[in-house]
Amino acid sequence: MASENVYVEHCKGVNGLDKVILREIRGCSAEVYLDGGQVTSWKNEFREQLLFLSSKATFKPPNAIRGGIQICFPQFGTIDSLEQHGFARNRLWSVDPDPPPFPANTSHRAFVDLILRHSEEEVKIWPHRYECRLRIALGPGGDLMLTSRIRNTNTDGKSFTFTFAYHTYFSVTDISEVRVEGLETLDYLDNLKNRERFTEQGDALTFESEVDKVYLSTPTKIAILDHDRKRTFVLRKDGLPDAVVWNPWDKKAKAMADFGDDEYKHMLCVTAACVEKPIILKPGEEWKGRLEISAVPSSYCSGQLDPRRIFRSN
Repeated sequence: MASENVYVEHCKGVNGLDKVILREIRGCSAEVYLDGGQVTSWKNEFREQLLFLSSKATFKPPNAIRGGIQICFPQFGTIDSLEQHGFARNRLWSVDPDPPPFPANTSHRAFVDLILRHSEEEVKIWPHRYECRLRIALGPGGDLMLTSRIRNTNTDGKSFTFTFAYHTYFSVTDISEVRVEGLETLDYLDNLKNRERFTEQGDALTFESEVDKVYLSTPTKIAILDHDRKRTFVLRKDGLPDAVVWNPWDKKAKAMADFGDDEYKHMLCVTAACVEKPIILKPGEEWKGRLEISAVPSSYCSGQLDPRRIFRSN
């Protein structure tokens, strides 16, 4: 239908890779590559880019694309023998030709449903059969929503265990002028100190060196305040109790081939995840995780921003 083409466009992207562009009438948009099922762009109605994508990102499957929102399954990190952050971000996903409809009370028209199933080659590495569905939707107001459903389709009666994350790279003006609120006083595992457990201190997170922390039992809402741009990202999540905060800083940035030397100044990963307590699915069981991110004008100028004000207004 011609009217639907306003909202969803299937086309070719970098290096001829298949991608889907989602658009809303007000001008906001998102781009999704089938390789990795990965969101690589999210723009507001002013055509401002809200996600970070490295200028050195390679669009060469099966390598993951550096930036955007990576789907990490069946693991986040390098806990066992699987490749870092699992294989889902390196696999080619398919468009679901017959996706389930949105509930009748929603007005979302810019969305795409993707599906990833096990391959026989993959079973040799991770001996389980699964079905992973991903819906990426752009709301009328520009909010970006990702919903994942993972089902155990094993026929041998075996359960499987996994961890999961939406590894999200946010675009910020200056990392030294960014605050993260909502994680105060929480316990976290510090990946820079052999996953030792600590308790967060202070009013909010600020950044002056490398950080790689897994915050545990986090609230359903987290705010990222970009002081210079007077913009606040609000994350709402469900089924994802943990939040991973990461910035490589200068030394590690220089060591990554697909990351610019100074790009660490303009990005921050705040990743909704289920890491500490892996999910266990019996055959036929399904897990669901959801992330919604919005960008709102921030009243944070020179003083403290009350996060309750932001959360109440959205």
